[in-house]
Amino acid sequence: MLSDASGVAIVAIYCILMIAVGVWCSRKVKTASDFIVAGKSLGFWVFTLLMFGVVCSGMSLLGVPGLGFRLGWSTMWEQLFVPLSISFCIIFYGVKLFQVSRKTGYMTVQDYLAHRYQSEKAVRGLSSIAGIVVSVIYLAGQYTAISIVLIWLFDVPHWLALLVGATVVIIYTVIGGLYAISITNIVQAAMLVVGVVIMAPIVLSYAGGIETINLAMAAADASFVLPWTTDAAHGFSFEYVVSLGILLMVGLACAPHVINNVIAAKDVRYFKWVPFVTFAIYAVIMVLLKFTGFAGFTLVGDGLVTLPDVANAKDYIFMLGVQAAVPNVLVLSLFGVIVLCAVMSTTDRLMLTIATTCSWDIYKNMLRPEASDRDVLLVSRIAVFASGILTVLLVLNPPSILAFLIWMGIGTMLAVFAVPLLAGLYWRRATKEGAIASMVAGLVAAFVFGVISQYSIAPLAPLPMHFSFYALVCSIAAMVIVSLLTKPVSNDVLDMTNTGFYIFERKIL
Repeated sequence: MLSDASGVAIVAIYCILMIAVGVWCSRKVKTASDFIVAGKSLGFWVFTLLMFGVVCSGMSLLGVPGLGFRLGWSTMWEQLFVPLSISFCIIFYGVKLFQVSRKTGYMTVQDYLAHRYQSEKAVRGLSSIAGIVVSVIYLAGQYTAISIVLIWLFDVPHWLALLVGATVVIIYTVIGGLYAISITNIVQAAMLVVGVVIMAPIVLSYAGGIETINLAMAAADASFVLPWTTDAAHGFSFEYVVSLGILLMVGLACAPHVINNVIAAKDVRYFKWVPFVTFAIYAVIMVLLKFTGFAGFTLVGDGLVTLPDVANAKDYIFMLGVQAAVPNVLVLSLFGVIVLCAVMSTTDRLMLTIATTCSWDIYKNMLRPEASDRDVLLVSRIAVFASGILTVLLVLNPPSILAFLIWMGIGTMLAVFAVPLLAGLYWRRATKEGAIASMVAGLVAAFVFGVISQYSIAPLAPLPMHFSFYALVCSIAAMVIVSLLTKPVSNDVLDMTNTGFYIFERKIL
């Protein structure tokens, strides 16, 4: 779309700036700890914006409006659940993990799981493999979003858009690790917030305002203006909304690329305010984005916007709304950069998570304990590059709805990680065998119910709730039954890992 040289220059400057940040941050990367957790030195605002950035992804700026355009008001619930995921992560996972990591030197959530369940091979290995798989699925959604933006901006082939986007993220992540990611997130988050707050109201006004938009939605289908529906083809049912709340609040909170950040914070006192600050910012942004999706009913219905002839056409609705409302090359280029900010702020952290799992959890802790920091850094950087290329190959054929691909990844995270983490942190009776059974049962059940849901396999389909809910139930059952039948973990380990029904570490008098 933007063959104008100024449009190309703006996007190019942004990409060069991100790479320059990586080069600047590389001076701080001396050890594996520097690369993986930024030396556990992230200040309040750097940590806050990092948490905001890793959750505010391509799903937010593209998938949220696209889903709203497809199904209407019943999808509004995710605008509450997604911001709450950061609060859930920090309060129920983060506070304890931070305290324990300062005593034990944890670098990843797999370090905690291996220690808590006394299983350096089975639990660490299973959680590492599961973490890589679900991160790749989630990463595929982010690369799809990058492609959507670059195709919209420059009308380039899908494969070229993927290659360009992947190259930029790979370079600054390989060079600077979490230091680079956290600093780029400051720039990306600031641009994202300002851009959405300015552009979303313009699109809504161009579409005629909320009242006109609601009338257009009701005219298309009365179920589109209901808080939930009874027909899955026309919105989310009450049961589905409940499962969606669990999926997004609990599942996204335990995603490795989100939860690993709490280990990198500098001070536990940050955890008192970060949940409130991130929720306030993110809730406003998400509601505005959802409204731009609703605006699509008016924009498309009145012929002001024409959807492209591609499988994931609805995910273009916010960008097309901006293009129609403000047909200016400079503005559109800046807006394209804003969308790239949202996508890249999650993409880079996912790539680093995959690399960390490969280099620290598998290579260092399972295969070669004597490996030096230099070796771990090298493997980390190779893994970043490999994960980027692999994911590009996986998404050469993009999904029809970006939101559903993202939710597939989050659902698998919920089924595999949530129960071992929550049980490990709060239930002293949880055992190694219970954790293994829980992860295996969750992963298998997620695959089975995911296939049933995706391909509408009779007689179970259509499922009234998201497939991850059924997988979570299987994971809980496996944890409880197997743990009660096996030998408890020693009290020394339980005390060292702060296991029990409390959040802040109890003082011993």
